[in-house]
Amino acid sequence: MSDFRTSTHRERWILQPHDLMESWAAANRRAAETLAQYGTTQMKVNPVDGSIDLPDHVDSSGVKPMSYEEEQLIRVFYEQKIQEVCTAFKFPHKIQATAIIYFKRFYLQWSVMEHQPKNIMLTCVYASCKVEENHVSAEELGKGIQQDHEIILNNEMVLLKSLDFDLIVYAPYRSIEGFIDDLEGFCRAGNGAFQRLEELHQMAISHADKMMLTDAPLLYTPGQLALAALHKCNDILKVFDFERYLETIFSRQHSNCTIEQFVQSINAINYLVDQLKMPSVKDMRHLDRKLRHCWDPSSRDEHKKKEKKSKHKSKRTSTDAQLNS
Repeated sequence: MSDFRTSTHRERWILQPHDLMESWAAANRRAAETLAQYGTTQMKVNPVDGSIDLPDHVDSSGVKPMSYEEEQLIRVFYEQKIQEVCTAFKFPHKIQATAIIYFKRFYLQWSVMEHQPKNIMLTCVYASCKVEENHVSAEELGKGIQQDHEIILNNEMVLLKSLDFDLIVYAPYRSIEGFIDDLEGFCRAGNGAFQRLEELHQMAISHADKMMLTDAPLLYTPGQLALAALHKCNDILKVFDFERYLETIFSRQHSNCTIEQFVQSINAINYLVDQLKMPSVKDMRHLDRKLRHCWDPSSRDEHKKKEKKSKHKSKRTSTDAQLNS
């Protein structure tokens, strides 16, 4: 694998917060405009070359687009689903992280109203397996999670094109492992905590899993993410003197920022983790229903009919109970 310092990951995909917000807001506005004009938001994808066609016009009176905040909740829900799928298949963390980063990058270009996130999620896992040389067929992946594998294949090219074929990504897990190896020498030389490093390692991996669900992988380098995870977990376990270790790192390499600035970045990363909000089951029922209405406005009418029928049945049951009492 190439060096991160010369990678497209560093050059093109480490962004500023305002860049993220502008990208998401632009995609959200475009989808809302499409809904207003065509009555639906779901793009038509050519599975061969990944080209996109606008939807056919349908009647969508009363259908409202997703809000910016609602889209955020849907994205983080499906990013967690990527982790669950990868865990179920016993894929290594690298595949999980790569798939999540693909998913994040894809939805910098598109709204969840334009491409179904469940389909894109599965395609990201499949593409990640191919790139990381953990070969799993689309059929095997689809069968393992009871989904039609054609969904994966039909979305593969649009995913790759949306990523601009920048498929080599860097995750914090390898950096965490590198720092743990380095800390073995540091701990032997100083604080005698060698035996607790493995506990720290495992806790840092779990913390990095949470980081992957935030905006942090789009804003910070893998090394920053790794040190932020180690810093947070070391606050709990008290394995080593973090400030002194950070000084040794800076003494060995030339950096464009000061230790104080680096610590600010670490604190900002962990703040994002602390502020992470996962949608509840109730939230997702509402969001999923709203999203389906954007894709297929007729589903809104079907939902209203079901609600009306359910209310009528409930009222009739209540009346019968009163007559029999």
